Amino acid sequence: MNYKQKALGLLTAGALLAALPFNAVAKTQAKVEKPPVQVQYVALGDSLAAGQTPYKYVDYGYTDFIADYFVKNKYKLADFDNFGVPGYTSENVKNDVTKSKKIRKEIKEATHITIDIGANDLLPKLSTDPAGAIAAVKANLQTILKTIDSLNPRVKVYVMGYYNPYPGLSAAEQAKLLPLLKLFNAEIQKAAKDNKDTFVATDMLIAKKTAEYLPNPLDIHLSEAGYKAVASEFWKYIAPAKKK
Repeated sequence: MNYKQKALGLLTAGALLAALPFNAVAKTQAKVEKPPVQVQYVALGDSLAAGQTPYKYVDYGYTDFIADYFVKNKYKLADFDNFGVPGYTSENVKNDVTKSKKIRKEIKEATHITIDIGANDLLPKLSTDPAGAIAAVKANLQTILKTIDSLNPRVKVYVMGYYNPYPGLSAAEQAKLLPLLKLFNAEIQKAAKDNKDTFVATDMLIAKKTAEYLPNPLDIHLSEAGYKAVASEFWKYIAPAKKK
């Protein structure tokens, strides 16, 4: 072997040896997981957002289960603020997002927002002025969603549709209620679509297991199983957003 051949051989061997640690490091680096997506979650709404049970006390609601989903799916839940209040109407939430410094601050910092609102506008007026109540919710929800967008254009907003809260009514009473509920949800869905937000339907979901999800015939609030089901429905829309 002449000098040039020997030198070439040494260079080639050296190159191969030098490449081994690099490849090993590259493989190790490839296995390192990306940092978890940081989430700041804000919940707005009425007693359903607050987690009121069918037996008049507040416990885990669908918003809490959504927060749990973030943690279990390896997001970094940096903050979770639940501003749901039993008895809240769409006017109350509109006032919160337009006037409350604390809530507006949290909205500005949020990555995800869920909203359920309007039932307390409609239900007391089912027999007197349902059309007026639906119109009020429509107008207020538009203001709420537009205000959120102005405060935080990048936040992901998920707006809940309502389920039938009175599954035990007679067939004749259901025939009056269900068309109103359909119109009500259609207006909520339209407001969400107008503002490029996501509508999450719950009517068919809850109707599948009313005895389990609405165990107290005298109360319109969901059981723990019902809230878990609603959270799971929200998660179907929230989870894919991580990949975008």
